[in-house]
Parts: sequence; structure tokens; C-alpha cells
Amino acid sequence: MNAKKDYYKIKAENLIKNFAGRNIDGYFVENSEAAGEKVLELIEANTTVSWGGSKTLQQIEIFDKLKSGSYRLLDRAAAKDSEEKKEIYHQALSTDYYLMSSNAVTQSGKLVNVDGNGNRLAALIYGPKNVIIVAGMNKVTVDEESAVKRVRNQAAPANAIRLDQKTPCVKTGYCHSCKVEDTICCQTVITRYSRSTGRIKVILVAEELGF
Repeated sequence: MNAKKDYYKIKAENLIKNFAGRNIDGYFVENSEAAGEKVLELIEANTTVSWGGSKTLQQIEIFDKLKSGSYRLLDRAAAKDSEEKKEIYHQALSTDYYLMSSNAVTQSGKLVNVDGNGNRLAALIYGPKNVIIVAGMNKVTVDEESAVKRVRNQAAPANAIRLDQKTPCVKTGYCHSCKVEDTICCQTVITRYSRSTGRIKVILVAEELGF
């Protein structure tokens, strides 16, 4: 018996019910390997796929699996220069599937995300036919307020360090509500309902993933 896994499962089952009330499809898997398998199960062959920056997606090792499959991938990491990278950002808004994680998820089923460029949040809000979100259960919070605090004081500083940004939180480990050029907290989006039934799909993983 693994008490933590059982705890995550019970929590996820209730969260998935709350997702349903928000027109969001929810799934629960035991580990990263199962998360990758679920992502591939949800994506149809011969479709266009792109993704936003995500430590979680790296951890479930989905990119190599996608590259070996029958998909048309829009990968900004493969861009020759900054102009091509910008073009891929725009093209990603018209894909069949867009992959990302969520900075936080409330127990009531809201998705809370903070972004720098905003390309990830733009795709979440409108554009791609399907948005698949993979999130470790460590990202689930009690409510909206605690979700925002989690993003600003945990996820954002860790991501700023990962991206080698010159922000105050890199030195202190917590948010200063800065307005420096390198800030990655430019837009905050709270998704409380999906108008398109089933467009947003959230895979909850019984592991600690991402930041």
C-alpha cells in the first residue's frame, strides 16, 4: 500500500468530477510513463502537434515519442533563428493538438497559469482544436488564491532560474512583483470553464512533476 498514491487518487477522482462541471475532460494516471501513453492515446495520427515550454512534458519524455510517430510537429526548438521561432509560435495556434502543463490547478477544477511571452496562454484560451495538459498532483491547490501564490512564489522563481533570467526572485526564491525586462510573470490566466466541450483535457499524474 502506498498511502501517498492512494491520497493522490482520491484527490484526483474528486477533481475530475469538478473538471466535468467545467466542460473539461480529466484523467488520472499512476506515473510518468502512463502519462506519456495517455497523451499518445488522445492524439490522432497524421495531425499537427505543438507545445509550450514545460518541465513536466520533458519529464514524461513525450517529445521523443512524438518524433517517432506519425505527426506533423511544430517544434520551436528546431527553429533556425528567432524569426522562424516566432512563426512557429503563431502556427502553433492553429494546430490540432497543443500540449502544455498548468502552473497550478485548484481542487475545484480551475487552471491557473502565469506566462511571459503569452504564447502558451494564447493557445490555451483559443486556437488549437485540442489542448492536452499534463500536471503532477503536486500542483493541485486548495483554491484560486493559494494557486496564484504557488505560481508566483514556487513555480515562477524555479522557472526563472531554469531559464537563466535576471529577476529578483532568482536571488531570493520568492516573488517581488517585479517589472524588469526578464520578468516571466507578464500575464495571468485563470480558466474556470471551457466553452468547447472536451477541448481541454487534463491528465493528472500521481507524481511530483514540474515546478
